[in-house]
Amino acid sequence: MAAGWDVGRVYTARITSQEDSEESDFILGGNDGDLENISLAAVEQRFYEFIREFVIDDNFVYRDQLRANLIVQRYFLEVELEHIQTADEVLANLLRQRPAEFLPIVEGAAKRMALQIVPNLSSHSDLDAVPDIQVMILSNSNVVPIRDLTASKISKLVRVAGIIINASALSAKATHIQIMCRSCRHVKVLPVHSGFSGVQLPRKCDSEPLPGVTKDCPIDPYTIVHDRSKFVDQQSLKLQETSDMIPVGELPRPILLSVDRHLANKVVPGARITVTGIYATFQSKQNRSQGGAVAIRNSYIRVVGIHVDRDRNGREGRSFSAEEEEKYIAMSRRPDLYELFAKSIAPSIFGSSDIKKAICCLLFGGTRNVLPDGLRLRGDINVLLLGDPGTAKSQLLKFVEQIAPIAIYTSGKGSSAAGLTASVVRDPGTREFYLEGGAMVLADGGVVCIDEFDKMREEDRVAIHEAMEQQTISIAKAGITTILNSRTSVLAAANPVFGRYDDMKAPGENIDFQTTILSRFDLIFIVRDEHNHDRDLAIARHVIGVHQNKPILAHEAVGDIDIQTMRGYIRYCRTKCAPRLGEAAATKLRDHYVMIRKEVKDLERETKKRATIPITVRQLEAVIRLSEALAKLRLSPIATDGDIDEALRLFKYSTIDAIKAGNLDGLSRAEVMSQVQQAEDAIRKRVPIGTRTTERVLKDYLISQLNMTDSTVGKALDILIRRGTLQYERRRMVLTRVAY
Repeated sequence: MAAGWDVGRVYTARITSQEDSEESDFILGGNDGDLENISLAAVEQRFYEFIREFVIDDNFVYRDQLRANLIVQRYFLEVELEHIQTADEVLANLLRQRPAEFLPIVEGAAKRMALQIVPNLSSHSDLDAVPDIQVMILSNSNVVPIRDLTASKISKLVRVAGIIINASALSAKATHIQIMCRSCRHVKVLPVHSGFSGVQLPRKCDSEPLPGVTKDCPIDPYTIVHDRSKFVDQQSLKLQETSDMIPVGELPRPILLSVDRHLANKVVPGARITVTGIYATFQSKQNRSQGGAVAIRNSYIRVVGIHVDRDRNGREGRSFSAEEEEKYIAMSRRPDLYELFAKSIAPSIFGSSDIKKAICCLLFGGTRNVLPDGLRLRGDINVLLLGDPGTAKSQLLKFVEQIAPIAIYTSGKGSSAAGLTASVVRDPGTREFYLEGGAMVLADGGVVCIDEFDKMREEDRVAIHEAMEQQTISIAKAGITTILNSRTSVLAAANPVFGRYDDMKAPGENIDFQTTILSRFDLIFIVRDEHNHDRDLAIARHVIGVHQNKPILAHEAVGDIDIQTMRGYIRYCRTKCAPRLGEAAATKLRDHYVMIRKEVKDLERETKKRATIPITVRQLEAVIRLSEALAKLRLSPIATDGDIDEALRLFKYSTIDAIKAGNLDGLSRAEVMSQVQQAEDAIRKRVPIGTRTTERVLKDYLISQLNMTDSTVGKALDILIRRGTLQYERRRMVLTRVAY
């Protein structure tokens, strides 16, 4: 004992005789229920027996797990807190109330067990020859919201959930430091306490002087010998609240996580996780250097267990049970699965069947290819919904956020280029720059839903060009040069330039987007709010029925496939299936692509204007991706002719119709505008300034006497009313000419 009590070792003493029972050897000054008086040796023995004796279905769970991990040199043990609660309630309560104190003791017990169960370690009688075993504690207890972590939970075991927004590089943390006296060269080893508190060096040298030698060591004589110290990996993570945990009007709150050893490098930014850890505090360097109050400390969580939420995150390799695989394979064999899946997407929204089918293809995605020269071809599908207000575009985006395994919803008005891609942030503690991923980085492997896409600034919209096609984000800021992955699909919703789509104007005048961004969308839908009596009546009945929760419409508002099954099936198909294009389908697609290019060229020649939405090789790849997604829906390895036909039908219904928008009744836009101008002139002649007539009489005259169509007359009247030439009177039945 010459070294004194600073060695940092756990000391125990026996207070019973050798003949006493074994049970009394573990308790110092109290019974099992007295948590304050239980000894450290008793805790170690209790956990040792738990590992050795805990059985489920005749299997020694933790003894077998530890043996399997040690054989492959993975020195950790994952323990369910509920299992400890079942076997030893006192031990479970100790770990909940005083985890920082008893977790090292528990790891010592795991180290003892490792010495017993692995033969090649049993030759070492000294525990120091056995590698340290990290005990990871997992729990199924209630999740505590980050904003509810108050001072009463400090030093307790807590369970929080959120999304990782930043992960630092690995750093080395000392577990034991070797110190040496500068004067007498005396050496000793000190343990380092977990967390950010560090270690306190002795003020005086406590070595024994040699006989006949005068000891003359100064104050603070010790220096750290880093080469002889022991280190483990450590990493800092930043966990942020998920969107469903944030109250309305509040900002999301982050909290700092500290992980070490085998928990380091386990998650990446964008991962949704649930962590079990010790809620602790530390004094930041900034507070200390600025002379802040000693008692004011920052909080963090020292993580002792991580559970990746694979239900909303597809990055971790999900293993499917036999029951799930059987269920999903049976689903894939249904002949009506495509129609059924499309109807189950936002079933409370009436109609829009082709848009829902396109979203179905977007959720499954095509096959990502890597060419022999290293080029990568994306498999994710991008869809743009451009149309009138009130057509449920935002509701579709919100529903996709629910069923996609990974999804982030954002609004274009409140999104910047840095928020969508990545930002460079200075760490207030170290003053170093680090990257913080934006929406498209956090949604890697999923879907980004961008609402109000037309309200974004042009420079912010340009920032996602690379992310949409090459699926990478190149960063060169503040000395940081790197490339981030953004393998994500984009589902965007936008309004036309004038708020509503104007058929009398060219698509280029309605769509205020550059050709560079439009060519990156595989499908572009023009969503119009058309005035049709039968359709309006059906929509009104559907909406009122949904609001009234009528049992007749219950199946329409719920969907044939529930959300959990849809999410699981999407993840299963994306994990297990990577379809390819068949030979016959490839030949058919090649001929159709040449024909589509010819049609667009003829249209440009007739209108004497370049098409706003170009048909390029990207659109050919878009049809290939759509056909692969349709094959993936059925878990088919080959995309067939039927998949090509459906992909071409969706492509023509969306993008090709958007190019031809304005060609009404089989006429070109120029011919339609000429007829509308003739109708305007006829109305001016028929109704002089200051006179009035009924709308019905005026329409009958123009249609019967001048052989004009009802749509042409209606457009002419609409234009004159908007210009102020005509005005409605007497409950919109009489038209009065008020100006030229």
